[in-house]
Amino acid sequence: MKHRFTARGGERLDRLLASLLPELSRARAQTLIEQGHVLVAGKPAKASMRPSSGAEVTVEIPPAEPLELIAEDLALPVLYDDAHLLVIDKPAGIVVHPGAGVTRGTVVHGLLHQVRDLAGVGGELRPGIVHRLDKDTSGCLVVAKTELALRGLQAQFKSRAVEKRYRALVHGAPPDERELDTLFGRHPVHRKRFSSKVRQGRRAVTRFRVLARGPGAAWLEVELLTGRTHQIRAHLAEAGWPIFCDALYGRRESGPVAEVLHRQALHAFRLAFDHPMTSARIACEAPLPADLRAALSSLGLSSAV
Repeated sequence: MKHRFTARGGERLDRLLASLLPELSRARAQTLIEQGHVLVAGKPAKASMRPSSGAEVTVEIPPAEPLELIAEDLALPVLYDDAHLLVIDKPAGIVVHPGAGVTRGTVVHGLLHQVRDLAGVGGELRPGIVHRLDKDTSGCLVVAKTELALRGLQAQFKSRAVEKRYRALVHGAPPDERELDTLFGRHPVHRKRFSSKVRQGRRAVTRFRVLARGPGAAWLEVELLTGRTHQIRAHLAEAGWPIFCDALYGRRESGPVAEVLHRQALHAFRLAFDHPMTSARIACEAPLPADLRAALSSLGLSSAV
């Protein structure tokens, strides 16, 4: 796709492209310039160039290139889908994105097979991962199909305009409601963990209320006001109410819950945001998985589902 426009004097070329073509991030604009897809007055240019006022700028955006990843049929449940984005109900046990030691069976692999109208992100024919859920956390996950939708959703997550509500089964007897507002960062000793007991870090805010109580347990609705890695798990554990079957932050499990649940009892129940293209409010809720239903039933909390 080719675009032509007249430059405004004094502005860097990469910033100019990002402002005039909303589908381009500044990083993507820089890549196009480096690859020779941008001409100023008919000649290749550098990202730092400041075209003179009235100069003709031509931008050619090549088709998105397919990824080298092999698409896999994972049959990911879809809660919402349109030309710009989709929301899936991520099953527990699936990693969101390929990474170190994980080269198959991720959400990205599944969506490459399942989604037929990807427009591409960053010049690659891939879904735009807006946020993540831990491997063993189930529930709502929004994914962008286009660069413009990705940027709009990322802005909402950054500004805390997205409603994120979870369900969690915890040990102990927490108060009926509480807000945990702490610093948050990497655990000073256990490098796989994060902690609220740090001297320096970023702010983390978790709010919860008790939906039901059982013997030595509580079923919570948790609202995530910030989005730190492992935030809910670390906050609740360090406050004295670890999530059931959380091998990293919890305790060695035994009893009826451990017999039916083999991952942390955490579910991303509700996700609500403004559509990045239409501004319509989108609200999705993921049904409670069978293993969490069984865990609640084992504690006599079936009515809390």
